[in-house]
Formats: sequence, structure tokens, C-alpha cells
Amino acid sequence: MKKADSPLQFPSGLQMKNRFMLAPLTNTQSHEDGRLSEEEKHWLTMRAKGGYGLVMTCASHIQAIGKGFPGQLGIFSDIHIPGHQQLASEIKAHGSLAVIQLHHAGMRSPQELIGEAPVCPSTHEKYGCRALSLEEVSKLKEDYIQAAVRAKKAGYDGVELHGAHGYILGQFLSSQYNLRTDEYGVSLANRSRLLFEIMNGVREQCGGNFLLGVRLSPERFGMDIQEIKEVSQQLIDSGKLDFLDLSLWDYKKVPEEDAYQHKNLLDHFLELDFKDVKLTIAGRIRNGAQVQEVLATKVDFVTTGQAGIVHHDFPKRVIDNPDFQAVDMPVTEEHLRQEGVSDAFITYLKRRPGFVKE
Repeated sequence: MKKADSPLQFPSGLQMKNRFMLAPLTNTQSHEDGRLSEEEKHWLTMRAKGGYGLVMTCASHIQAIGKGFPGQLGIFSDIHIPGHQQLASEIKAHGSLAVIQLHHAGMRSPQELIGEAPVCPSTHEKYGCRALSLEEVSKLKEDYIQAAVRAKKAGYDGVELHGAHGYILGQFLSSQYNLRTDEYGVSLANRSRLLFEIMNGVREQCGGNFLLGVRLSPERFGMDIQEIKEVSQQLIDSGKLDFLDLSLWDYKKVPEEDAYQHKNLLDHFLELDFKDVKLTIAGRIRNGAQVQEVLATKVDFVTTGQAGIVHHDFPKRVIDNPDFQAVDMPVTEEHLRQEGVSDAFITYLKRRPGFVKE
């Protein structure tokens, strides 16, 4: 059985020192123009110091119009490179891989943040969003690729394309939100075209020794499990991908659709032929026993969010004590501050029921 502290080598040749990745977590800590703040740098480098083999940034927008939340870390301009150089350097100084998640919120971009109607593959009056022109789709693709080029220039080990949680790449994948009739719509091959074009462009521009991952949601947000399984296998078969990151909400979760409830979400995806591509999952992994349970499957490394917020050194604690249990929720504001969480992040976490003690 895989051990939590065993190293892992990716197809690109890079090696991760253990089986723990920090989830890309919304934290609202950076500057409104997308530049890195000291608070966000401190929060992430503290996790590297705490033993995470791979530290991933929050979703970082690749266009100003793709901003998804206040205080979001950006990578849509060269003005962001100096901050990212500091961040990547400090994460790597602790022996962690530094990876940035590339993001565009699409129709989920709040109009009050971006100052105009959000964009989507198709117009939806219900959501107040407008359709992208074919020219704008091409620009979107190029901006993802150029953001990856900036990330490499800044010293990151790699990037992850955020295709989960109903953001723009997921909107293209969805037959519910993507009503286009051109080469980016109708069939699954067309709806997934943008994702594959971006992946191919990143690999071409950034080279073979640059980590490249994709995050997907298997359901909700207009996703169909069977379609996401097909896209996942095609990503694996492309030979361009290092890892697939599945956001499951709960690693034991049973699908919401009746047709898929004969097995849990994770088991559906464990049927895939992963070849050399590594698999990670996120979903309520909060103690040492759960880490071992997940690693006993075909999952190569675990991704933790809540556990990484309340314990900056969750990996070290689990490696030292396989029976380690994360602190009971809710936690106090003082506990979070001691774990490197800023007041802005605490305010955001208060939106999550049962996280911060009243």
C-alpha cells in the first residue's frame, strides 16, 4: 500500500516528496488588482513549511473580466509576475512543488466586481451573462496559455486548469450552459474542444518538464458523470497531462442522479485507465485514517482543504501519527489566526456554516 510519506514522480519528471496537496482555496486575501498580498503569501508558504508536497494557489484569474471573488490573486498581467516570483520561490524553499491554478469565472463573475455583464459560452438572461464571440473564445484560449507562460517565468513548477465548480471551462463542457452551434458547442467533442486546445497550448509553450493538471467536477453545474468520465479518459490518453484532480465534495459521496447510484462517485472514476497520469481527489479527507483509506485505492495523492486551513502542518501530523484527527469544528478565530489565516479569510470562512465559532 502507498505510504503517505512516499515520494511520487509525475510523467513530466518532477517529483513530489509525499502524497499531500493543498487544495486551491478561495481566500479573498490579495489586492483588488490581482497582485499578491503579504497575507496570501504567508498563508501559502506556511502550508509549504507544514509539509505539503504540493502547494496550489487559489483560483487565479487569467482575464480581468474573469474575476470570481474579491481579493482574488490574478495572473492576467505582467504586473503580477513579481509577486508570483516571491510566492513560488518561498513555497519551493520548503521542498514543496509550487503550482498555480488558472481560472476564469465566466458567468459566475459578479457584475459588481468586473463592471460589466459576465461572459459565458452562451447568453443566459437568468444569469445576466452574454455569449462570447468566436474571436473572444480564441482570445480566452490564448490568455490561458499566456498565463501559464507567466507562471513558468515566475518560477512555478506547473499549472492546473480549473474546469470544475461551474466556472468557464466547465460552462463550455456543460450541455446545459453551452448552447453554441459552432465548433465549440453541441457535441461533447466540441464542448470539450477549448479545454483540450488550452492543454495542448500550455504543453507546447511551457515544455514537457512543466507540471500540468486539470480539475474537474463529476456532477452538478450541468455536468454528466459519463461525459466527464469520457473527457477524463481522453485527457489521460492525450499524453499531455501529469495529473487529474477530481473535486468530489465527499470521497464517499453517492451520485445525485439515479442512473449512477449503483456505486459512489470515486468508484465510477477508478474504472478509468490512468496509465502514467496521477489521480488526486478532494472531499472531506480530515484525518489519518481517511488519508490511508483513500491511498489504498488507485488514488495517488490526497488533496485537503479544510484540514489544511485548520492545521497548516496537517501532512506532518498525519505522517508522524497515522491516527491523527483534525480539530473539531467550528474553530475559534484565534485558532485560525495562529494557523496563518488573515482577518479577510476569516470573514470569508464565516460564510461556511459550522466553520468559525460564533
